[in-house]
Order: sequence, then C-alpha cells, then structure tokens
Amino acid sequence: MNATLMRCVSCLLAAAVMSGCNLAPGAPTASRSDSGTLIVLNKTDNSVSLIDAMTGDHLVDVPTGDGPHEVAVSPDGAVAVVSDYGRADAPGHTLTVIDLAASKVKDTIDLGPHGRPHGLQFLNDGRTIVVTAEASGSVLLVDVASGRVLRAMPTLQAVSHMVVLDAQGHRAYVANIGSGSVSVLDLDRAYVVAQISTAAGAEGLDLSPSGKELWVANRTADTLSVIDTHDLKEVATLKCAGGPIRIKFTPYGARTLVSNAGSGDVAVFDVAARHEIGRIPLQYSALESTDRRLRDSDGKLDAPVPVGLLVSRDGSKAWVSNTNADLVTVLDLGQLEVAGRIKAGHEPDGLGWTPLTPMGM
Repeated sequence: MNATLMRCVSCLLAAAVMSGCNLAPGAPTASRSDSGTLIVLNKTDNSVSLIDAMTGDHLVDVPTGDGPHEVAVSPDGAVAVVSDYGRADAPGHTLTVIDLAASKVKDTIDLGPHGRPHGLQFLNDGRTIVVTAEASGSVLLVDVASGRVLRAMPTLQAVSHMVVLDAQGHRAYVANIGSGSVSVLDLDRAYVVAQISTAAGAEGLDLSPSGKELWVANRTADTLSVIDTHDLKEVATLKCAGGPIRIKFTPYGARTLVSNAGSGDVAVFDVAARHEIGRIPLQYSALESTDRRLRDSDGKLDAPVPVGLLVSRDGSKAWVSNTNADLVTVLDLGQLEVAGRIKAGHEPDGLGWTPLTPMGM
C-alpha cells in the first residue's frame, strides 16, 4: 500500500471514530473534531479552496466553472461536485467534478438546457447526484462517472434552489424561493408527491437526523417552517429575524443553526422546544477583513453576510462562510461563540468537508 493510500485510509478510519462521538450541547470541544479538509467555494474567483480544517492553513485552489455556489462530497470523501451557477448576465450550465485526493478537476459535466444548477447531494451509491436547475425548474439525476443526465423532474414551482434527500435516497425535498414552498419528489417513480406552502423566500432547508422533521428557512418572511415528513404538513412556524438563509441540524438533532444574511449572526434553536436559545454575532473587525470594500455609505463596517453552514461530525464546531468578508468563521458550539476565522477567496459561499488530505500536503 503506497503512502497516499495509507494516509487516506487513516483519515477515513479517524472519521469513523469521530462520527461515533456523542457530545452533549455544552460538552467540551473534541481535539480533532475538525480534522480533514475544508472545501470552500469562492464565487467571484471561480475556484474551490482546500483548507486544512484543523489549522486553517490554505492548501490549494482548484478552478471551477463560473460562479460556484454549492458543493456535494461523495460518501467515500473522494470526489466533490460543484454547481457552476454562473454570473448575473450568463447562467451557468455545468457541474465541476473534483478529485479531492489529487486536488484537480476530474471532469466537467454539461447539463445542456438545465441552467443555473444550485443545490445538490449525492445518493448513497456514490455515483449519482441530485441537483436543482433553476432555469428549467427541474431536479436532475446525474451519473457523475458518465456525465449523463439520467432524468429531469419538473418541480412545477418557481426558483427551485436547495435540495436535501432522505437517508434512503428515495425522496428529495426542494426549497422554492419564488413560490415560497417545498416540493417533495419521489426519486424512484419520478413524480411530485406534495407541494407544501411555507412562506416567502423559502431557501435553506435540512432534515432532522431522525428524518421526522424538515426545517425550512424562509428568508423574506423571517421565519422557519417545521414540516412533519410523515404527514407532509407544516406543524409549526417560528420567528427568525435577520434573513434566515441556511439551516443545519447538529448531528444528534438537539439543535439547529440558522445563518442570517441580513443581521450577520447565527441563530441557535432548541429543536424539541422549537425555541431560539441564542445568537452568535459574526461581526469582524477591520483588521480581520481583507482589502474588499466593507463599509457602507455611512462609513460603518458592513455586516459579514453569513451564508454557507457546515457542522462537524461530532457537533462540537461549525463553519460559516462570510460572503462579503472573504472569511470563514469557526464556531465553538459548546460555548456558542466565535472560535476563529479562516481567510478564504472572494465571496465564499458553499462549504464541504472530506476526511482526505490532498496528495503532497
């Protein structure tokens, strides 16, 4: 076994051990909870930055198509697929496939008429990816190895943006910004099971670890919708001021984190109580920011605009991309405070993680 393969196997074993940890919400941070490689999408640079998740050291940049927005990592951690959303005046229509160990582009998949690809997630087979295509109002099943679009399923809703899959990969839940709704799709039989009205600007969404609840961030309405996935009905509406844009459960489902693009903070909700228990402000100092214009017309330092959210496998830490600051903020979820910041490229957005370390690093 060569050295690179040994290193990859070692990382995978470490990830398996980490996933077995069960820290309570206030437990101390595990010393290696964030080992592996952080994947940061830089929208303006048309690149992916691979960063040592433990030290914050920049390892390498990999080119993508125009306007990379979201990333999905294969179950074995070997491949990342990036949605090339495009620019305001030029819709993207490709997916960039990255070999993470080799830290290089493996393939570019042309989606043809299905422009503005955005949210995406791998099926359990590690070969097929589910991706939203805003321009065609569809959810696509794409064979990553062959680069073929296997199926296109219309959502029948406006601006289908983010997607999350159930644990078995049978259902897709899609947030529709323009319609203020969630589409539920049967991936096996290719039909829409339900359209669930939530509220204006339905954008971020995540499934509870049990699969029993879907939480949706309604950015325009400043609310969260809680959906019962058995009855496919909204069972609660929670206030969340500040433009909630992404939402993530902690690994054992006790809490959800919500990034608020307008107020520049991350809200923390107790899931059982369905109640906001606190906020982590992400405001940076002028010294922490890069050379971009970060002050408003009154000369005040702009809000950090948190968007992408990623929670470590043991739930002790989280990473938040601050789009207009070119930073990724590291959160200590035990103390509910900022633990550090990592310099990223221009306009960081989607985040991913792999236990692998790029070759030669």
